[in-house]
Amino acid sequence: MTSAIVVGYTATDAGADALALGVRLARSTHRHLHVLVVLPDDGSGSATAPTESLYADLIRGQAKEWLDAAAELIPDGVAHTAHARIADSFAEGLVHAGEELGADLIVVGAANGATIGLHRMGSVARALLHSSPIPVALAPAGFAHREDADAPISRVTAAIGSRPGADVLLDAAVALSASTGATLRLVSLVAFDVPRGLDVQTIRLVSAAHGDDVLARAEVELPPGIPVELERAPGDTVEEAVAQLGWLPGELILVGSSRLAQPRRLFLGSTAAKMLDVIPVPMIVVPRTRATDAPDALPDA
Repeated sequence: MTSAIVVGYTATDAGADALALGVRLARSTHRHLHVLVVLPDDGSGSATAPTESLYADLIRGQAKEWLDAAAELIPDGVAHTAHARIADSFAEGLVHAGEELGADLIVVGAANGATIGLHRMGSVARALLHSSPIPVALAPAGFAHREDADAPISRVTAAIGSRPGADVLLDAAVALSASTGATLRLVSLVAFDVPRGLDVQTIRLVSAAHGDDVLARAEVELPPGIPVELERAPGDTVEEAVAQLGWLPGELILVGSSRLAQPRRLFLGSTAAKMLDVIPVPMIVVPRTRATDAPDALPDA
């Protein structure tokens, strides 16, 4: 099945942010964009009373209006399809649709009240980041109104550590960089993965060796002409280290899910959760395990 991107859309600022990010990713990777509104399952089944049927019709009519409005925000040249689905929860509807449509990615926006330019997980994002078998992209608050919202992907940053799943994350970042032509930046977080109690010099040596190994592997796997660079994030904590990174217009970051995640499922670990508080660019969270019957995050089209 053709690779695709599913956007969880609502007629809110967060929905507009998710749609803008979905458009950028679909255009940059030449994927089909599926815009999805998930309607609540009222449990009435097919034998509905007249008032229940009327209510359902009204809800579906409203969903169509929202999807029509969303379609007007999608530029020419981005192939897209609108969907309204019924599910017990928004997150469940997104996952089921993503699996059915062969999606590489599910895109959602920040929760209400998020600081403009930063992330805040709402109930939908939280559910996805603790259960989805498909990578999840998070749009920072206000993304739809940023000057670089419709910019091509300029650089792909991957926060690489040494825990299980790091190889899957690197593969996903290399694939996304290769498919978009964007520079790949590898940010080493190994210093935060090593066992406690090691002296500073040992930590530096371990971090340097790991970073060099990852850089060499990326250079081999990337197509000729696509730059790759290594940056060792300074700082005593993950938040401090990531906060000191510089960001380009059009950039995004990939992080891996926790080692506690079940196979082929996301589980947002403490490191990625801390990074959410300080990262001003879209974040893609990648499951730590591969499966032959599930697509990797945005492989080369």
